[in-house]
Amino acid sequence: MSENRFDEHVAERYDESAAEMFDPATLDPAVDFLTDLAGEGPVLELGVGTGRVALPLAGRGLSVHGIDLSEPMVAKLRAKPGGEHVDVTIGDFTTTVVAGTFSLAYLVFNTINNLTTQDAQVACFQNVAAHLAPGGCFVVEVVVPALRRLPPGESVRVFAATPTYLAFDEFTDLTEAQISWSHHYWTIDGALEVFSAPYRYVWPSELDLMARLAGMTLRERWGGWTREPFTSESTGHVSVWQKPTLDPAGGQEA
Repeated sequence: MSENRFDEHVAERYDESAAEMFDPATLDPAVDFLTDLAGEGPVLELGVGTGRVALPLAGRGLSVHGIDLSEPMVAKLRAKPGGEHVDVTIGDFTTTVVAGTFSLAYLVFNTINNLTTQDAQVACFQNVAAHLAPGGCFVVEVVVPALRRLPPGESVRVFAATPTYLAFDEFTDLTEAQISWSHHYWTIDGALEVFSAPYRYVWPSELDLMARLAGMTLRERWGGWTREPFTSESTGHVSVWQKPTLDPAGGQEA
């Protein structure tokens, strides 16, 4: 079972703390990309949270089902306009099974890194593959590990710094465990808020192997939601893996 770090306190301020991710300039390209790929749906979001992506997808007429471990986060989703149109199952998205099959499953905003072991990340791909219809796609949005941007001997990289917010990654394990801690410090109404959590960073090539183990192949990879090229300088990627349309054994549709 994955650890639930998104308790009532985190859920209460989540949308505010991630306000830039709700900005239409950031969110609309992601919704456009997923809508185009989904076809007629239905779609499955792993780590649906407060519905940042699920709600606008449902607003475009898609049937959306979510899985999330955090009841407080899901309660925020359900309280929003349109929240009743997103079905949610509470559970660990590495193992939770929901009824039906989906044309699209997706994990956004680095949520794959919430799984802090390689085994859990592999299990996630396998669970997704079991839920996809033949020809269905799995989309992951995640950062490229910033290790090569660290000066020699350094283990900390600041990625946000304003008068009211400081955030940095601390790379604590450079072995196969691949653990970094993400530290966040906010000043809100004169009070200091702190959140720290471990994540397992993962390379694009490692994700491709996980997909292959689950019977999927890479369809496309971009540097972002607007389909900019993925290069050696990209700080993140949006990758799409596809489940085979045909059964490799019998040559018939699965």
